[in-house]
Amino acid sequence: MMSTHFRHLLALAVLALTAGAQETSPSTRYRPGMPMSEPFSFVAAQPVWPTGREQEKNLSVGFHCALDLSAQPGTVHLSLTASCLYRAFLNGEFLAHGPARAGHGWYRVDEIDLTGRLRPGTNHLAIEVAGYNANSYYLLDQPSFLQAEVRQDGKVIAATGSPAFAATVLTQRVQRIQRYSFQRPFAEFYRLTPAVDAWRTGGACTPTELAIAETKHLIPRGLPLPEYACRQPVATCATGTLRTVNPERLWEDRSLVHVGPKLGGYPKDQLELIVSDELQRVATDQQETAPVPYQPDQPVEVAPMGFQTLDFGQDLSGFLGAEIVCTEAGRIYLTFDEILRNGELDFRRMGTVNAVGYDLVPGTYRVESFEPYTLRFLKALALSGRFELRRVYLRELACPGTDRASFACSDPVLVDIFEAARETFRQNTLDVYMDCPSRERAGWLCDSFFTARVEHVLTGGSAVERNFLENFLLPERFPHLPEGMLPMCYPADHNDGVFIPNWSLWFVIELEEYLGRTGDRALVDALKPRLDALLRYFATFRNPDGLLEKLPSWVFVEWSKANAFVQDVNYPSNMLYAAALDTMSRLYAEPELHAEAEALRGTIRSQSYDGEFFVDNAVRGADGKLSVTRNRSEVCQYFAFFFGTATPASHPELWAKLGDHFGPERSQTHAFPEIHPANAFVGNYLRLELLSQYGCPDQVLVEVRGFFQHMATRTGTLWENMNEAASCNHGFASHVAWALVRDGFGIAEIDTVNHVIRLKTPAQNPAWCRTRLPLPEGILTVERTGDQVRLLPPAGYRIERID
Repeated sequence: MMSTHFRHLLALAVLALTAGAQETSPSTRYRPGMPMSEPFSFVAAQPVWPTGREQEKNLSVGFHCALDLSAQPGTVHLSLTASCLYRAFLNGEFLAHGPARAGHGWYRVDEIDLTGRLRPGTNHLAIEVAGYNANSYYLLDQPSFLQAEVRQDGKVIAATGSPAFAATVLTQRVQRIQRYSFQRPFAEFYRLTPAVDAWRTGGACTPTELAIAETKHLIPRGLPLPEYACRQPVATCATGTLRTVNPERLWEDRSLVHVGPKLGGYPKDQLELIVSDELQRVATDQQETAPVPYQPDQPVEVAPMGFQTLDFGQDLSGFLGAEIVCTEAGRIYLTFDEILRNGELDFRRMGTVNAVGYDLVPGTYRVESFEPYTLRFLKALALSGRFELRRVYLRELACPGTDRASFACSDPVLVDIFEAARETFRQNTLDVYMDCPSRERAGWLCDSFFTARVEHVLTGGSAVERNFLENFLLPERFPHLPEGMLPMCYPADHNDGVFIPNWSLWFVIELEEYLGRTGDRALVDALKPRLDALLRYFATFRNPDGLLEKLPSWVFVEWSKANAFVQDVNYPSNMLYAAALDTMSRLYAEPELHAEAEALRGTIRSQSYDGEFFVDNAVRGADGKLSVTRNRSEVCQYFAFFFGTATPASHPELWAKLGDHFGPERSQTHAFPEIHPANAFVGNYLRLELLSQYGCPDQVLVEVRGFFQHMATRTGTLWENMNEAASCNHGFASHVAWALVRDGFGIAEIDTVNHVIRLKTPAQNPAWCRTRLPLPEGILTVERTGDQVRLLPPAGYRIERID
C-alpha cells in the first residue's frame, strides 16, 4: 500500500487539509444529490424524443440538421447529451460517441469544436441515439432523449426542440433482440439496404413526430473526448468452411432466459431472432491456418457457409467497421474474441454474444457497430449469401494522452509488460474506471482504487477519478439498495438488489488517496454524509466482539477459494473494515474511529491467527458459539498485512514464508498446499504492494515478470485472472505500470499538490531504465543506472527521501 513513513506523511497532509476544510460555511457545503461540477445550461436546446416512446426498449432514432454556413463560418461548436448513447456524424463521417456517464438523474454534456471540420455551404450533422431502457452495469435505465445545439460564434443556429432538427426511427437495427450480456444491454443485428444511411447526409427518410421531454439536470463532461484512431488487422490467420450441427443442449445465458422484473430486455419468446442459438448451430468443417499479411484494399472473400479469421495483433476496444460488398443476398456475422482456443474463436467464452450480424441484399455497405467491443480476433462467417470485406478496421474508443508517458529499460520483457499495462489502462479509462471494456464496461469499486493510481502516473492528473467519485454523490439515494450502502459498480441499476457490502469500504480507502493526489477537500467533505451512512449500515452487523458478522448479499474477497469462506465472520472483510474506520478517522479528524480500528485489529489477531497463518472465517454454531475454521487462503494473509492487522515486525515468520515461498513460482513448487492460492485480483496485486512497501523492489520486478509476461505476449493487455477464463483486458491490471515506475526507479510518491517527488530505494535490476511521466507543470524525466537515480522534475518541484 505505502511505506509506514509515507503513510505518516499522508496522514499529516490529510489532517492539514481537514483543518482548512472545517472553515467552510455549512450553507456552501455540497451534499448527496448535488453535483460538484458547475451546472450546464443549453442556450436553446430542449430534450426531445419520438412522442410517447421514451420508455420503449432498444429504440434507435436518427436526428439530422443541415447547417448552412458561409465561406468563413467563424467558430462552430456542438453541445449534446443523450440517454442512453449517441454517435454523431458530420457530412457522413464519424464525429463522436458519448456521452460521459453520470449518476441517476444527471447527464453530462459533451462539447465538440466543429470549426476545422466544416466545409463552405451546407454541412450535414447527423446524430444517432440508442434508447435502451434496460438496466445494466454499464448504462442507466432512464427515459430516452437527445438534447443538442450548434452555436456559430456563440449564436445558436440549430437546436433540438426547433424545426432545425428532424428525426426518423431507425428500423434497420433489430429491436427485439437478446441482450449482449447480463451486464450490458442489447446485442446488434441489422437488416440493411444500400441507401439505408442516406438520412445522415439529408437523404429521404420517414419523419417522426417529436415531443419535448422533462427538463434534465445537466453538468459538463469534465473530461477530454476519447481517441478514435482506426486500427486495421495485421493478418488473415485462418480460412475455412462451416457445417451445420444440432447440439444436444444449447448454451443459454442468464441474460437470455432470466429477462423479467429484475433484468430488462425482451423475453425469449418475443425475440425476432436469437443470435446465440443460430451461431451454435454451425461449426468449423475445414480450416487452413496459414497467416497472410492483411491488405486493406484486397477483398476478403466470404462464401456461403465459409469464414475468414482476421488478427488485429493485440487486444483492442472500439467499434468494428468494414466495407462489405454483397454479391449474393444473405446473412453475415462478424464474431470476435480476445483469444483463440485451439485455433477456434468462441463467441460465448465470457458469457457474451460476441457477434454483430447483418442481413444484406446486393450492394456496397459501410458498416460500423454502434456499441464498442473488445477483440484481437475477428471471424467473419456467412450463413448464406456471398460477400467481400474491404478496409476492415476497429475504431478505437480509448483514453487520450497516455502516450505522453514512456518507459524503457534493459529488460525487453518489462517494457512489453509496461506497454500492456498502458494499453489496458487506455481501453478501460474513459469516463469512469471500467473493470473491462468487453463483458461489462462497468465502474467497479476496488478496481477503481488501483486504476486511479495509474491515471495519476500516465496522465499527471485525476480527472476521470473525480468524475467517478462525483457520480456516487449525484443521486439522492441508490435504488434497490439498503439505506447507506454504496453500489458495487456505478453508474448502474441493480434491480435484483445485489451488492457487495465489503466492496463499499474500498471507496473509503480510495478517497483518502484521491485527497492526497488532488487536494480536493470539497469533494471529500461532500461525500461525508454518504460515508457516515455507510458506517451506520455496518454498525448493525457488528457482533459482541465488534466484528462484522453475516454480511448480506454477495460478500466478495477475490476470484479464488477465498470466496467460499465469507460467512459467518469473514476476517479479510473485517481487516478491510478496520482500515476503512482508520481512514475515516484521518479524513474527518475523528480519533474515536482510530481507536475502534485498533481494537478491531486486536480482536482479529486473537481470533484469526492460528500461530502459522491467518484463518479466513469463523462460523456461528447452533449453540450460539463462534468457531474459527481451518480455512486459510493466500489472499487472507495479504489482507492482514495490507490493511495493518499484521506487519513483518509483528509476524516475522509468516512474512518470511510469504516472501520466500509464495509468488508466481508457487504453481510449480506447490509450497504450503494447504493454503489456497491467490488469484490476480486482488491477491497478487496486494502481494506486489507489500513487497514494495517492505523494501523488496527487485523481487517486485522479478514477480511482475513471472505473473504477467504470458499475458503481454498473448494479447498485449493484462487479464482479470491468471488464466484466460475471463476478461483478458481488465482495468485494475494496469496498476503494473505504477509498480514498474515505483520500484524500477524508487519513486515512492509523485505529490503534485505540494510539488514533491518522494524517493525510496530502487531496484538494482534491470541494469538501466528510464521513464518520462507527465505532470501538470511539465514532464518528469527519471533515469537509473544500477543504484544511481537521476531526476529532472519540472521547475518548482523538490525531492525528498523517505527511507
